[in-house]
Amino acid sequence: MTDVATAIASLSSRLKEETHAQHERMHRLMERGQPFSSRAAYASFVAAQYVFQRDIEHLFADPAVRAAVPDLDSRGRQQASRDDLTDLAAPVPQEAIASAQVSMPAALGWLYVSEGSTLGAAFLFKEAQAKLGLSADFGARNLAAYPEGRAVVWRRFVAYLDSDTITPDMHDAVVAGANAAYDRFGDLLQRHFHLG
Repeated sequence: MTDVATAIASLSSRLKEETHAQHERMHRLMERGQPFSSRAAYASFVAAQYVFQRDIEHLFADPAVRAAVPDLDSRGRQQASRDDLTDLAAPVPQEAIASAQVSMPAALGWLYVSEGSTLGAAFLFKEAQAKLGLSADFGARNLAAYPEGRAVVWRRFVAYLDSDTITPDMHDAVVAGANAAYDRFGDLLQRHFHLG
């Protein structure tokens, strides 16, 4: 393996390492928000999820993003989140798209956060089922696995990140994008959970 290939292959590892603190912060915010304590609390989480997924799906229109992640149309959970809010009789938030000025390669960092949350949502999905009686057909669509399975779709996304189309000079921007996306989702959780 060449030095360049080694550097390229390290993007997913670098993202995991350099956003670890942000990832842990999201866990703490979820613990504080207690989304599975009631359907109302869970609806607050889904509202944050909906807004964040609008930010993510806004990026799908960028031809450069589509070229880097060819299966974009099978990703994203904006409609699932919106349908869940309808199931829960909760209002659909209206706010500006935070990713309006985001483009490649930073957009890949935003997608990394969204796709990582889909992978990690297996536990949340079980909680929604067990504690709130929700399902992939009612209220918890946004947490359900992709039809192909979480791990398969995640590994394919990581392969896109680590492919030679994402050159080493793009890596810093991808990591910055991921941190910006974590900041956005953390802000949404704080506001929708009414955390101080």
